[in-house]
Amino acid sequence: MLNVKNNANALKSELLSRVTKLELEGKLAEGIEAIPAEIVPDGKPIFRTVEQDREDIKRRLLADMGFSVEDYDEKKSLSDYAKEAEDREKPTWPVMTVAQSACNACQQPHFFPTDACQGCLARPCKVNCPKQAIEIVDRRAKIDQSKCIKCGLCAQNCPYGAIVKTQLPCETACPVGAISKDADGREKIDYDKCIFCGACMRECPFSVIMPKSQVVDVVRHIREGKKVVAMYAPAIGAQYRAKPGQLEGALEAFGFSHVWEVAIGADITADRESAEFVERHEEGAKLMTTSCCPAWVRAVQKHIPDLLPAVSTTRSPMHYNAELAKKDDPNCVTVFIGPCMAKRREGFDDDLVDYVLTVDEVDAMLKAKGINVATAEAKPGKYLTTVSGRNFAKTGGVAESVRIRLTPENQAKIKPLVINGLNKAAIKTLQNYGKIFKGEVEAPADCPNIIEVMACEGGCIAGPGIVTNAKMGNGLLTMYANAGSKPAENGIPVKCDMDAVIAGEKQ
Repeated sequence: MLNVKNNANALKSELLSRVTKLELEGKLAEGIEAIPAEIVPDGKPIFRTVEQDREDIKRRLLADMGFSVEDYDEKKSLSDYAKEAEDREKPTWPVMTVAQSACNACQQPHFFPTDACQGCLARPCKVNCPKQAIEIVDRRAKIDQSKCIKCGLCAQNCPYGAIVKTQLPCETACPVGAISKDADGREKIDYDKCIFCGACMRECPFSVIMPKSQVVDVVRHIREGKKVVAMYAPAIGAQYRAKPGQLEGALEAFGFSHVWEVAIGADITADRESAEFVERHEEGAKLMTTSCCPAWVRAVQKHIPDLLPAVSTTRSPMHYNAELAKKDDPNCVTVFIGPCMAKRREGFDDDLVDYVLTVDEVDAMLKAKGINVATAEAKPGKYLTTVSGRNFAKTGGVAESVRIRLTPENQAKIKPLVINGLNKAAIKTLQNYGKIFKGEVEAPADCPNIIEVMACEGGCIAGPGIVTNAKMGNGLLTMYANAGSKPAENGIPVKCDMDAVIAGEKQ
């Protein structure tokens, strides 16, 4: 997994911060034209030539303003696009875009010898090659790519580890084959196959696969004085080294009128999903899968239809929190904040969710206003959540939240399976469970009856929009989850009643 600390993400943050600052000042159309030259001064290219780098910056700014780079009209200025963004009533489809002009057109994965090759007497690479694709030239192995079948036996047998395999990060990361090369060798996304997990976006070292940001839309509403509420996912609480309430304080300082912690919605989801599991089990259902990960739900719809009837009908924490927010104030503008592109896709289908921002976008927004979460005034949330609701953000957390809400009798019946990240192998495994569900294959004795699926390995804390690496995020989540949480009663979390929350179930 590509480390979140890299130059591409730093550039992304810088551009978003500048766009945010200009929009906060009401000067986006006036000031955006200057950004490419400010980022890439004369005589100081950052990657290719000054002219090419500036053109790449323009395309990135288009995505930051919520436009598809594929539709870029060179006759229009950035100022023209800025005015369109400010006049836009709602975000446009799709939620991602590819700056093909900046794509490196990387070669397909292949094996090749490095300078570590010794041209040894044993030559096990050559001897074990089934297609005789290797020759020794000037005491160095050379692979004929036209003969190579990429079996990897040469690399496995080299005693020096001198033969390596190149990767195509974006295509390798995609679990459903939704990204591929066009005729020019540059990447394109098939949105009919895409599950919007964001893996390609996260892994591309050139950052040419980008989200179509909704930052301008959200900031415009705040600047116009509308009641804009932030709803942050538990994974966001694990992104900062901050005390309880400081994230709320930072978001309110930016201009959000109210801040909701979506762990409240997670509690509601867990309550309802545990009840649904019992109901399905009593009706004789072979298995049920969780439903809170929208990338997983879309994967079922597009690629594993046999399992579709097994997916829980319970809505996601984002939906339930948006429902709470709209009940509290029907005129508010709801903004979900999470680490996930699939949530932005889900937001398009949910009338209660107006906008979806990723944490790296919000991080850039806070920087634009000089707000540091670690030093922000703490403003603890109005409502208490459970540890299990906050633990939705990590692999295994959803299944455990469902399990502990069951009676001891039903806990003895549950047999969970956790799919830690969707990849090609996981898709095949789940397709096999689809056959079991349909009765085409006999279920083994140890067959699970509830399956939790997280699209990102490690859970939401490893989503494509994070600002803290997943390992550190896991540790921060543990501290965050146990800070100011609602206690359990007899080992079972207190259920979250939506009407009671709206009525003012305070700390």
